[in-house]
Amino acid sequence: MSEADLKDAAFVHQREFARQQRSLEWLRCNLSAYPRFLSYVVVVDNTVVGYISWAQKSGFRPEVVLELEQLAVLSNYQGKGLGRALIKQSLVLVEKQLSDTGSSIKHIMLTTRADNHAQKLYRSALGAEIEATIANLYSADEVLMIARNVNLRT
Repeated sequence: MSEADLKDAAFVHQREFARQQRSLEWLRCNLSAYPRFLSYVVVVDNTVVGYISWAQKSGFRPEVVLELEQLAVLSNYQGKGLGRALIKQSLVLVEKQLSDTGSSIKHIMLTTRADNHAQKLYRSALGAEIEATIANLYSADEVLMIARNVNLRT
């Protein structure tokens, strides 16, 4: 994601996370927090239709616990494999960025609503499994999912 992508990415954020506010400011903060936050977009017909943000947790470490902080694809583009592509392709770029600094991914964590169908995507794309349910965290119950012992270097 670049500064030029922010307006379109903020539109995606606003549409797909209706309860959240100040979309442009939120994404600009994440973009400004590089390399702690690593953000990427998916573009269709010269328009950003989705984005993903990854966050390094608990400091810069040799073995990184990486959080899939946020993933969004416009609803009219969902079901076409763009979310999976964002995860897979951006994760390769994240791994390269970390490798360049002498780090590698240990675990990937994420939270999502307990009723979010995207859990299936996170399970199949990352191998993430539910570790805990947190009652009434944001707008409903959230699940904490973790993909353990991730090693992309094969």
